[in-house]
Amino acid sequence: MFKKTVVTAIAVAVAFGATACGGSDGDGGGSASGGGDGTITMGFSQVGAESGWRTANTASIQESAEAAGIELQFSDAQGEQENQISAIRSFIQQRVDVIAFSPVVETGWDSVLLEAQRAGIPVILTDRAVDSEDESLYETFLGSDFVEEGKKAGEWAVENWGSQPTFVAELEGTTGAAPAIDRQEGFAEAIEGTDNIEVVASQSGDFTRAGGREVMEALLNSNPEINAVYAHNDDMALGAIEAIEAAGKTPGTDIQIISVDAVRDGMQALADGKINFIVECNPLLGEQLMELAEAVVAGDEVERRVVTEETTFTQEQAIEALPSREY
Repeated sequence: MFKKTVVTAIAVAVAFGATACGGSDGDGGGSASGGGDGTITMGFSQVGAESGWRTANTASIQESAEAAGIELQFSDAQGEQENQISAIRSFIQQRVDVIAFSPVVETGWDSVLLEAQRAGIPVILTDRAVDSEDESLYETFLGSDFVEEGKKAGEWAVENWGSQPTFVAELEGTTGAAPAIDRQEGFAEAIEGTDNIEVVASQSGDFTRAGGREVMEALLNSNPEINAVYAHNDDMALGAIEAIEAAGKTPGTDIQIISVDAVRDGMQALADGKINFIVECNPLLGEQLMELAEAVVAGDEVERRVVTEETTFTQEQAIEALPSREY
């Protein structure tokens, strides 16, 4: 999707870029919504509140907007693409200075983004990418490298599961969402060619704890040989833990678990030995988003891809990190 380069404009970030699309090519309505006092108005459409990660992400954006003096028009899509499209059209009608959103799914955005472009309002993608051949429809994409996250999960599996026959249940995120697609791709790439690791079942839990439990219950019934789980986020992993314990098995021992996110509840489960390894996906994107918003409204060139710095956690590292964990 994107090639890696080094970002120089944003602190504590790594970028991998394509060609820059430049700043807004019109007055955007910035002067209309800003009231002439220089205040930037941002319209932001959030996916929803499906997980602890998303809650932390929303809080980061709201707090960072207030700290930066940016007026935030916030909309919760409740997991529905049509709600996001309606919100973006509303932002265009309000003539905000900049639009940012975290897409529910990858496809189906060209028409509404073209409307924003024609109105001269720059668009920033956060957390999730869109699948579009016209990259001029947005200024930049700020978020994690989901393929790399999947690879880190798979590499740990290969290193730690040795030659033991391992039958993996994969709990996928929302169907069609960039993190679900990419985390699956990265994990599959990392375990390719191994003789002992096999994904025997893969199903969407929609990034929710309830979904993770429901899917895990079904998969344990249909695939009793499962002895490992790869969950695309912590909430689904936590739901899977409930299902595993209800089935009379011990999570982390009878069934080992790899997860992605590193939110506090997931980290506590890792510290308690119920999860074995977590790949971090940092939700605290607010400060970087506000910096990018100020830059694109000013017409400055920004990197096409800005990715947050992230790490991984073992049980010992989780125990050490928990006392100062921000989310």
